[in-house]
Amino acid sequence: MTEQNKKSLHVKTGDRVIVTAGKDKGKIGNIKKVNPTDGTVVVEGANMVTKAQKPQPMAGIQGGLIKLEAPMDSSKVMVVCPACEKPTRIKHDVVGGKKVRVCKKCGEQLDV
Repeated sequence: MTEQNKKSLHVKTGDRVIVTAGKDKGKIGNIKKVNPTDGTVVVEGANMVTKAQKPQPMAGIQGGLIKLEAPMDSSKVMVVCPACEKPTRIKHDVVGGKKVRVCKKCGEQLDV
């Protein structure tokens, strides 16, 4: 995969985010997975879908309906600042020769 196909996202795995659009608007959760090629993220407890699972006796998988988180577009989530506990946009600053993410509201660094 080339670097040209990747999108630069404002969120990283493990960030605490709030969903700003869709059926789960207002839910807060942590990011489980980020897919930069699609520009999608998987948020814990948000965008739950029901999937039919066929039983696979050889693998020991029982069949039935399972609930799992589906990917959503990264533009539908906003980072919650750990310092001020508010949803915020991200600003990039250079601190000590390293590019870090900073809260637009309180100025606290998000990358520790």
